[in-house]
Amino acid sequence: MNDTKIALVTGANKGIGFAIAQGLGAIGHTVAVGARDDTRREQAVEKLRAEGVDAFGLALDVTSEDSVAAAAATLEQRTGRLDVLVNNAGISGRTDGGAQDPTTLDLDVVRTVLDTNVFGVVRVTNAMLPLLRRASAPRIVNMSSSMGSLAWQTGPIMAAYAPSKSMLNSITAQYARQLAETNVLVNVGCPGYVATDFTGFQSERTPEQGAAIAIQLATLPDDGPRGGFFNDDGVVPW
Repeated sequence: MNDTKIALVTGANKGIGFAIAQGLGAIGHTVAVGARDDTRREQAVEKLRAEGVDAFGLALDVTSEDSVAAAAATLEQRTGRLDVLVNNAGISGRTDGGAQDPTTLDLDVVRTVLDTNVFGVVRVTNAMLPLLRRASAPRIVNMSSSMGSLAWQTGPIMAAYAPSKSMLNSITAQYARQLAETNVLVNVGCPGYVATDFTGFQSERTPEQGAAIAIQLATLPDDGPRGGFFNDDGVVPW
C-alpha cells in the first residue's frame, strides 16, 4: 500500500467519474469510489475490480458534513493518507418552468446546485486536506465546465449551473494561492461535452475522453501548474 497512490473520486459510480476511477486504476492507483447510492457504488466497485483495478467503495454524500467527516475518518483508518482527490460530483439542477432562466430564476435551484457543485467541493477538500498533506505529491482536481468560463460563455443559458462552475473556478484559484508554498497542486479540469446521462447522451465524446484531463491533472509533475483551468487543448480562459 505504501508505494501505491491512493485516489478518491467523488461521484464515481457512473459517467465521467467512473471513467476517471477506471483511468487512475489502470495506471496503478488504488481508487476509493465515492458515491451516495450504496447499490450503484458497490456495482461500480465490482466492475472496476473485474477490470483489475484495486478499488473500494466509500459512502460519500458531498452535501452532508457528517457523511464527509465519516468518509475522511474511514480513509484515515484504511489508508492513512490520500494522494489524489478528484472532486467530480456535480449536478445540473432543474431547468423546468424557467428555473434556470435568469429572468425567472428559482433561487432554491441555485442553492441546491451550489450545495453540491461548490460547497460540496469545499466540504470534501477541507476534510481530506490533512490526509493529502501526508502524501509526497498530492494533487486536487476540480471538475468544472467551459460553461463556467466568463470568456467563452458556452452552452445553453443555465443561470444556476453555469455560475456554480464559475464560482468553483474562482474558489480553486483561492485554494491554489493558499497552498502555493506547499506540495499540493490544485487545478480545474473541463471534460468537454460528453455523452453521459447528465447530457442525455447527446454527444459523440465518450466518458473516457472526458476523463483524460482529470487523469492528466491528477498525475502532474511537481513543477506542474497551480490554480489553472485546462481541457484537452490546453488552457481554458476564465
